[in-house]
Amino acid sequence: MTVSRLGNHEGEVRHDSVLLFESVEALVWQPNGFYVDATFGRGGHARAILSQLSASGQLLALDRDPEAVAAATALGTDPRFAIENARFSQLGEILSRRAVQSVDGVLLDLGASAPQLLSPERGFSFQHDGTLDMRMDPSCGLSVTTWLAKATEAEIARVLRDYGEERRARRIAAAIVASRRREPLSRTKQLASLVAGATGGNTAGHHPATRSFQALRIHINEELEELAAVLKQLPALLAPGGRLVCLSFHSLEDRIVKRFLRTEAGLEPPPPGLPPPVRPAPRLRQLARLRPTAEECSRNPRSRSAIMRIAERLP
Repeated sequence: MTVSRLGNHEGEVRHDSVLLFESVEALVWQPNGFYVDATFGRGGHARAILSQLSASGQLLALDRDPEAVAAATALGTDPRFAIENARFSQLGEILSRRAVQSVDGVLLDLGASAPQLLSPERGFSFQHDGTLDMRMDPSCGLSVTTWLAKATEAEIARVLRDYGEERRARRIAAAIVASRRREPLSRTKQLASLVAGATGGNTAGHHPATRSFQALRIHINEELEELAAVLKQLPALLAPGGRLVCLSFHSLEDRIVKRFLRTEAGLEPPPPGLPPPVRPAPRLRQLARLRPTAEECSRNPRSRSAIMRIAERLP
């Protein structure tokens, strides 16, 4: 299979789609099928998928970020392509509205995109000072600034611990609450400096605020809940032989995907001390688990933590 590497358009932040060739090769098994790219981003995977489809193939893309949806205009008027501004959890509803009963493949590329991370005004990263927002759709929900202003110390600590696996969550939460009594937390550098001070800056090879920023982003956007919601829908939406290709970038995401696939394949072990439950027939089987090559990691450092899981809908 030949997949062309399509660069970004002038003025756009460069975004290299992780495991581009491998993911599209795994996903597109019917050139005239109907596929879903549930995270359009800047269209790297979408363009590669379209390059493998026949004239009768169809690709529906979703993205909750209005800027990503606006970027889809670069694909022109390809009659095989459509995009909707939507969350993962809305996939079943959207397909029903479009009278699509089943699909031949779904691609989930999880987490934040490079344009989001590198745009100071979006507030996803501490690398550049910007507004502390982090919403993938800035038109709805609470920004990080608003949430931190009203959350209790216990709530902040729980989010940092559960979504960032931050061992010093309670210390950071206490520092946030003490700081907001003096002034609102509204800038990314402000929060990053506060976290570094609360932790003493002792980390192993990464900025001391890395885990906290990850945790707040996941919480504000309900990323793990959205992932669980779309996975629950997929067995009923995939046609027999249909593929699920999922790219995750940290252990919390991958753990949810791994457990889902084991359950749907009938491989999830029973709780300790209990007999095996009576299970329905398996609906999915896992085909592969891939990691980026050393060459890709060197070219695109963002890919280093990626894990791609591929599954197939059983008859």
